[in-house]
Amino acid sequence: MNEKKENKKIIARIKNLARQRKEILSLSPEKALDAILDSPQSVALIHSLSEEDFYFLIHDIGIEDALPLLRLASDKQWEYIVDLEVWEKDRMDLASVTTWFDLLFNIDSNRFIKWFFDQKTEFMEFYLFKNIEIKIREADEDPSDFDDTFFTFDDTFYVKFLDEPFDLESDLSDREKTTKNRRDDFISNFFKTLSTYDPFTYHKVLLETCSVIPAETEEEAYRLKNVRLAEKGFLPHEEAVGIYQPLKVQDFKKQQTKFVTSKLDRKLFFPVPFYHTGLLEQEDYFTNALKKIDIDDVLGQIQIEFAALCNLIISADQKKIREKDELKNVVKKACGYINIGLEKLTEDDGDLDAGRSAAVIQNYPLSSIFKVGFGLALELKWRAEKWQKKSWFKRNGLRLGFWDQDWMGVLGGLLIKKPLFYDNYKTGVLYREFVAIQDIEGTEIILNEIVAFDEILSLMNIEPELVSEGYLTYKNFVLTLWARNYLGLSEELQPLPFDAFKIFFNDLWAGKDKPRKTSLTMKESFLNWLSDKTGLTHYEITQKLGQTLENLFNEIESEYGAVSNDDLDPRYTHLFLTKNK
Repeated sequence: MNEKKENKKIIARIKNLARQRKEILSLSPEKALDAILDSPQSVALIHSLSEEDFYFLIHDIGIEDALPLLRLASDKQWEYIVDLEVWEKDRMDLASVTTWFDLLFNIDSNRFIKWFFDQKTEFMEFYLFKNIEIKIREADEDPSDFDDTFFTFDDTFYVKFLDEPFDLESDLSDREKTTKNRRDDFISNFFKTLSTYDPFTYHKVLLETCSVIPAETEEEAYRLKNVRLAEKGFLPHEEAVGIYQPLKVQDFKKQQTKFVTSKLDRKLFFPVPFYHTGLLEQEDYFTNALKKIDIDDVLGQIQIEFAALCNLIISADQKKIREKDELKNVVKKACGYINIGLEKLTEDDGDLDAGRSAAVIQNYPLSSIFKVGFGLALELKWRAEKWQKKSWFKRNGLRLGFWDQDWMGVLGGLLIKKPLFYDNYKTGVLYREFVAIQDIEGTEIILNEIVAFDEILSLMNIEPELVSEGYLTYKNFVLTLWARNYLGLSEELQPLPFDAFKIFFNDLWAGKDKPRKTSLTMKESFLNWLSDKTGLTHYEITQKLGQTLENLFNEIESEYGAVSNDDLDPRYTHLFLTKNK
């Protein structure tokens, strides 16, 4: 009976800590710091934070201001920070090791020594091997035999700082000087403390440092780091890139459902990362589905899974994410493709509601849903690349700029390594990740228009040439050729004489009221010319390019519909190639 009461108390405390940390992580960094330090359970509160949340919290607060939190952090939180901060791919960054070891040592030197004994012995010995030279004084040697660059704490082991990590053949930058001084101070203070704390261990460490096999030791340290971080989703890059492997809907439905427990007797008490899901801002199918999950344990497991997915994306993209704003971009990417995946997976079920979305994310891995969504963008990329290789514009040596700003932007987003959506600053950026099925569909429509227009141009049997006037685009290419044909000029792609262009311009419009509309006769003339050059019927042209051509004439009306003949200026007739007056 007493045991049940005690268990209930423990569960109540854990729930209370979960509530507190969720509230704290929703505060501004300064208020979060004050709230933690003012809490009567500050140590328990910090230890209850997931390693990911603690890492982002101290960076949001600022490392110097977060020193009180680092002093109270657990060994696992220390180790997580070091694992993320001191590696550049598969190589140890000695300057970063110096920074963090010196910081942690100054926070609590005795605890640092114990942490070094328990978990970081081989790691520290490798670091020392790279930074110091050790000599042992023999019985017949005098201390004066060692020059002033050596120092000792026991008159037996003499240590000298190596300058190999620094390029001393050239002047050191201020940053390098600071790093070198910090390294020297840290190692000196570390040895001094260690020799006082345990002379026997001090000698043992120095002897083992002399016998380090650097390649093997660094490789083993890297392997162990990968094992620890893999639990958080940080797989090695060569494995993490698998998150971008597309998954078709039929293959998705063949996989087994995931295990999510909600039974009280299998209740899991673990620190749930809040930072990642706390950055979900947009309203979409995924975020609405999360709101539908009312069992805390189930929601917590999905939050952990989502954090692991974000970490996997970070590893695949080979980014070092420290700030909340940087993490926000990763969260948007993960959320966007999950949202697209949910829309695709349920498109046959009619209108997608939050309840069906919640069922999908509870039954299937978020990473698989992400792959379905990303696969749709990747299919567009592959299609664009396949078309480009055999396209008319590529064969003729034209650049992407030929497709004018909007179409060039769409193609540019698809032809990079990882496809992006051309947003054109509608949400403040030129390119962003795909976040909804509408982005996929809109991009596909434009790609279809580009491919169709390219096919039409390939049937015209006209070689594009460099023009001395203006910037060649698909718009002024066809419109100039049509205008030359209409005016009875040669079929060469040459700028229109400006006087002749005025005649064409005057015939272009129906009526005199401004803004003017293009006359049906001129549209018919354009279709006749295009049909004659391509061998296609009006119907076939309209089927392939009906909306595209309509948009082109709408642009002509928008640009020139309110312009009179007297106000025409060849510098601003970019839809037609014209000569100067």
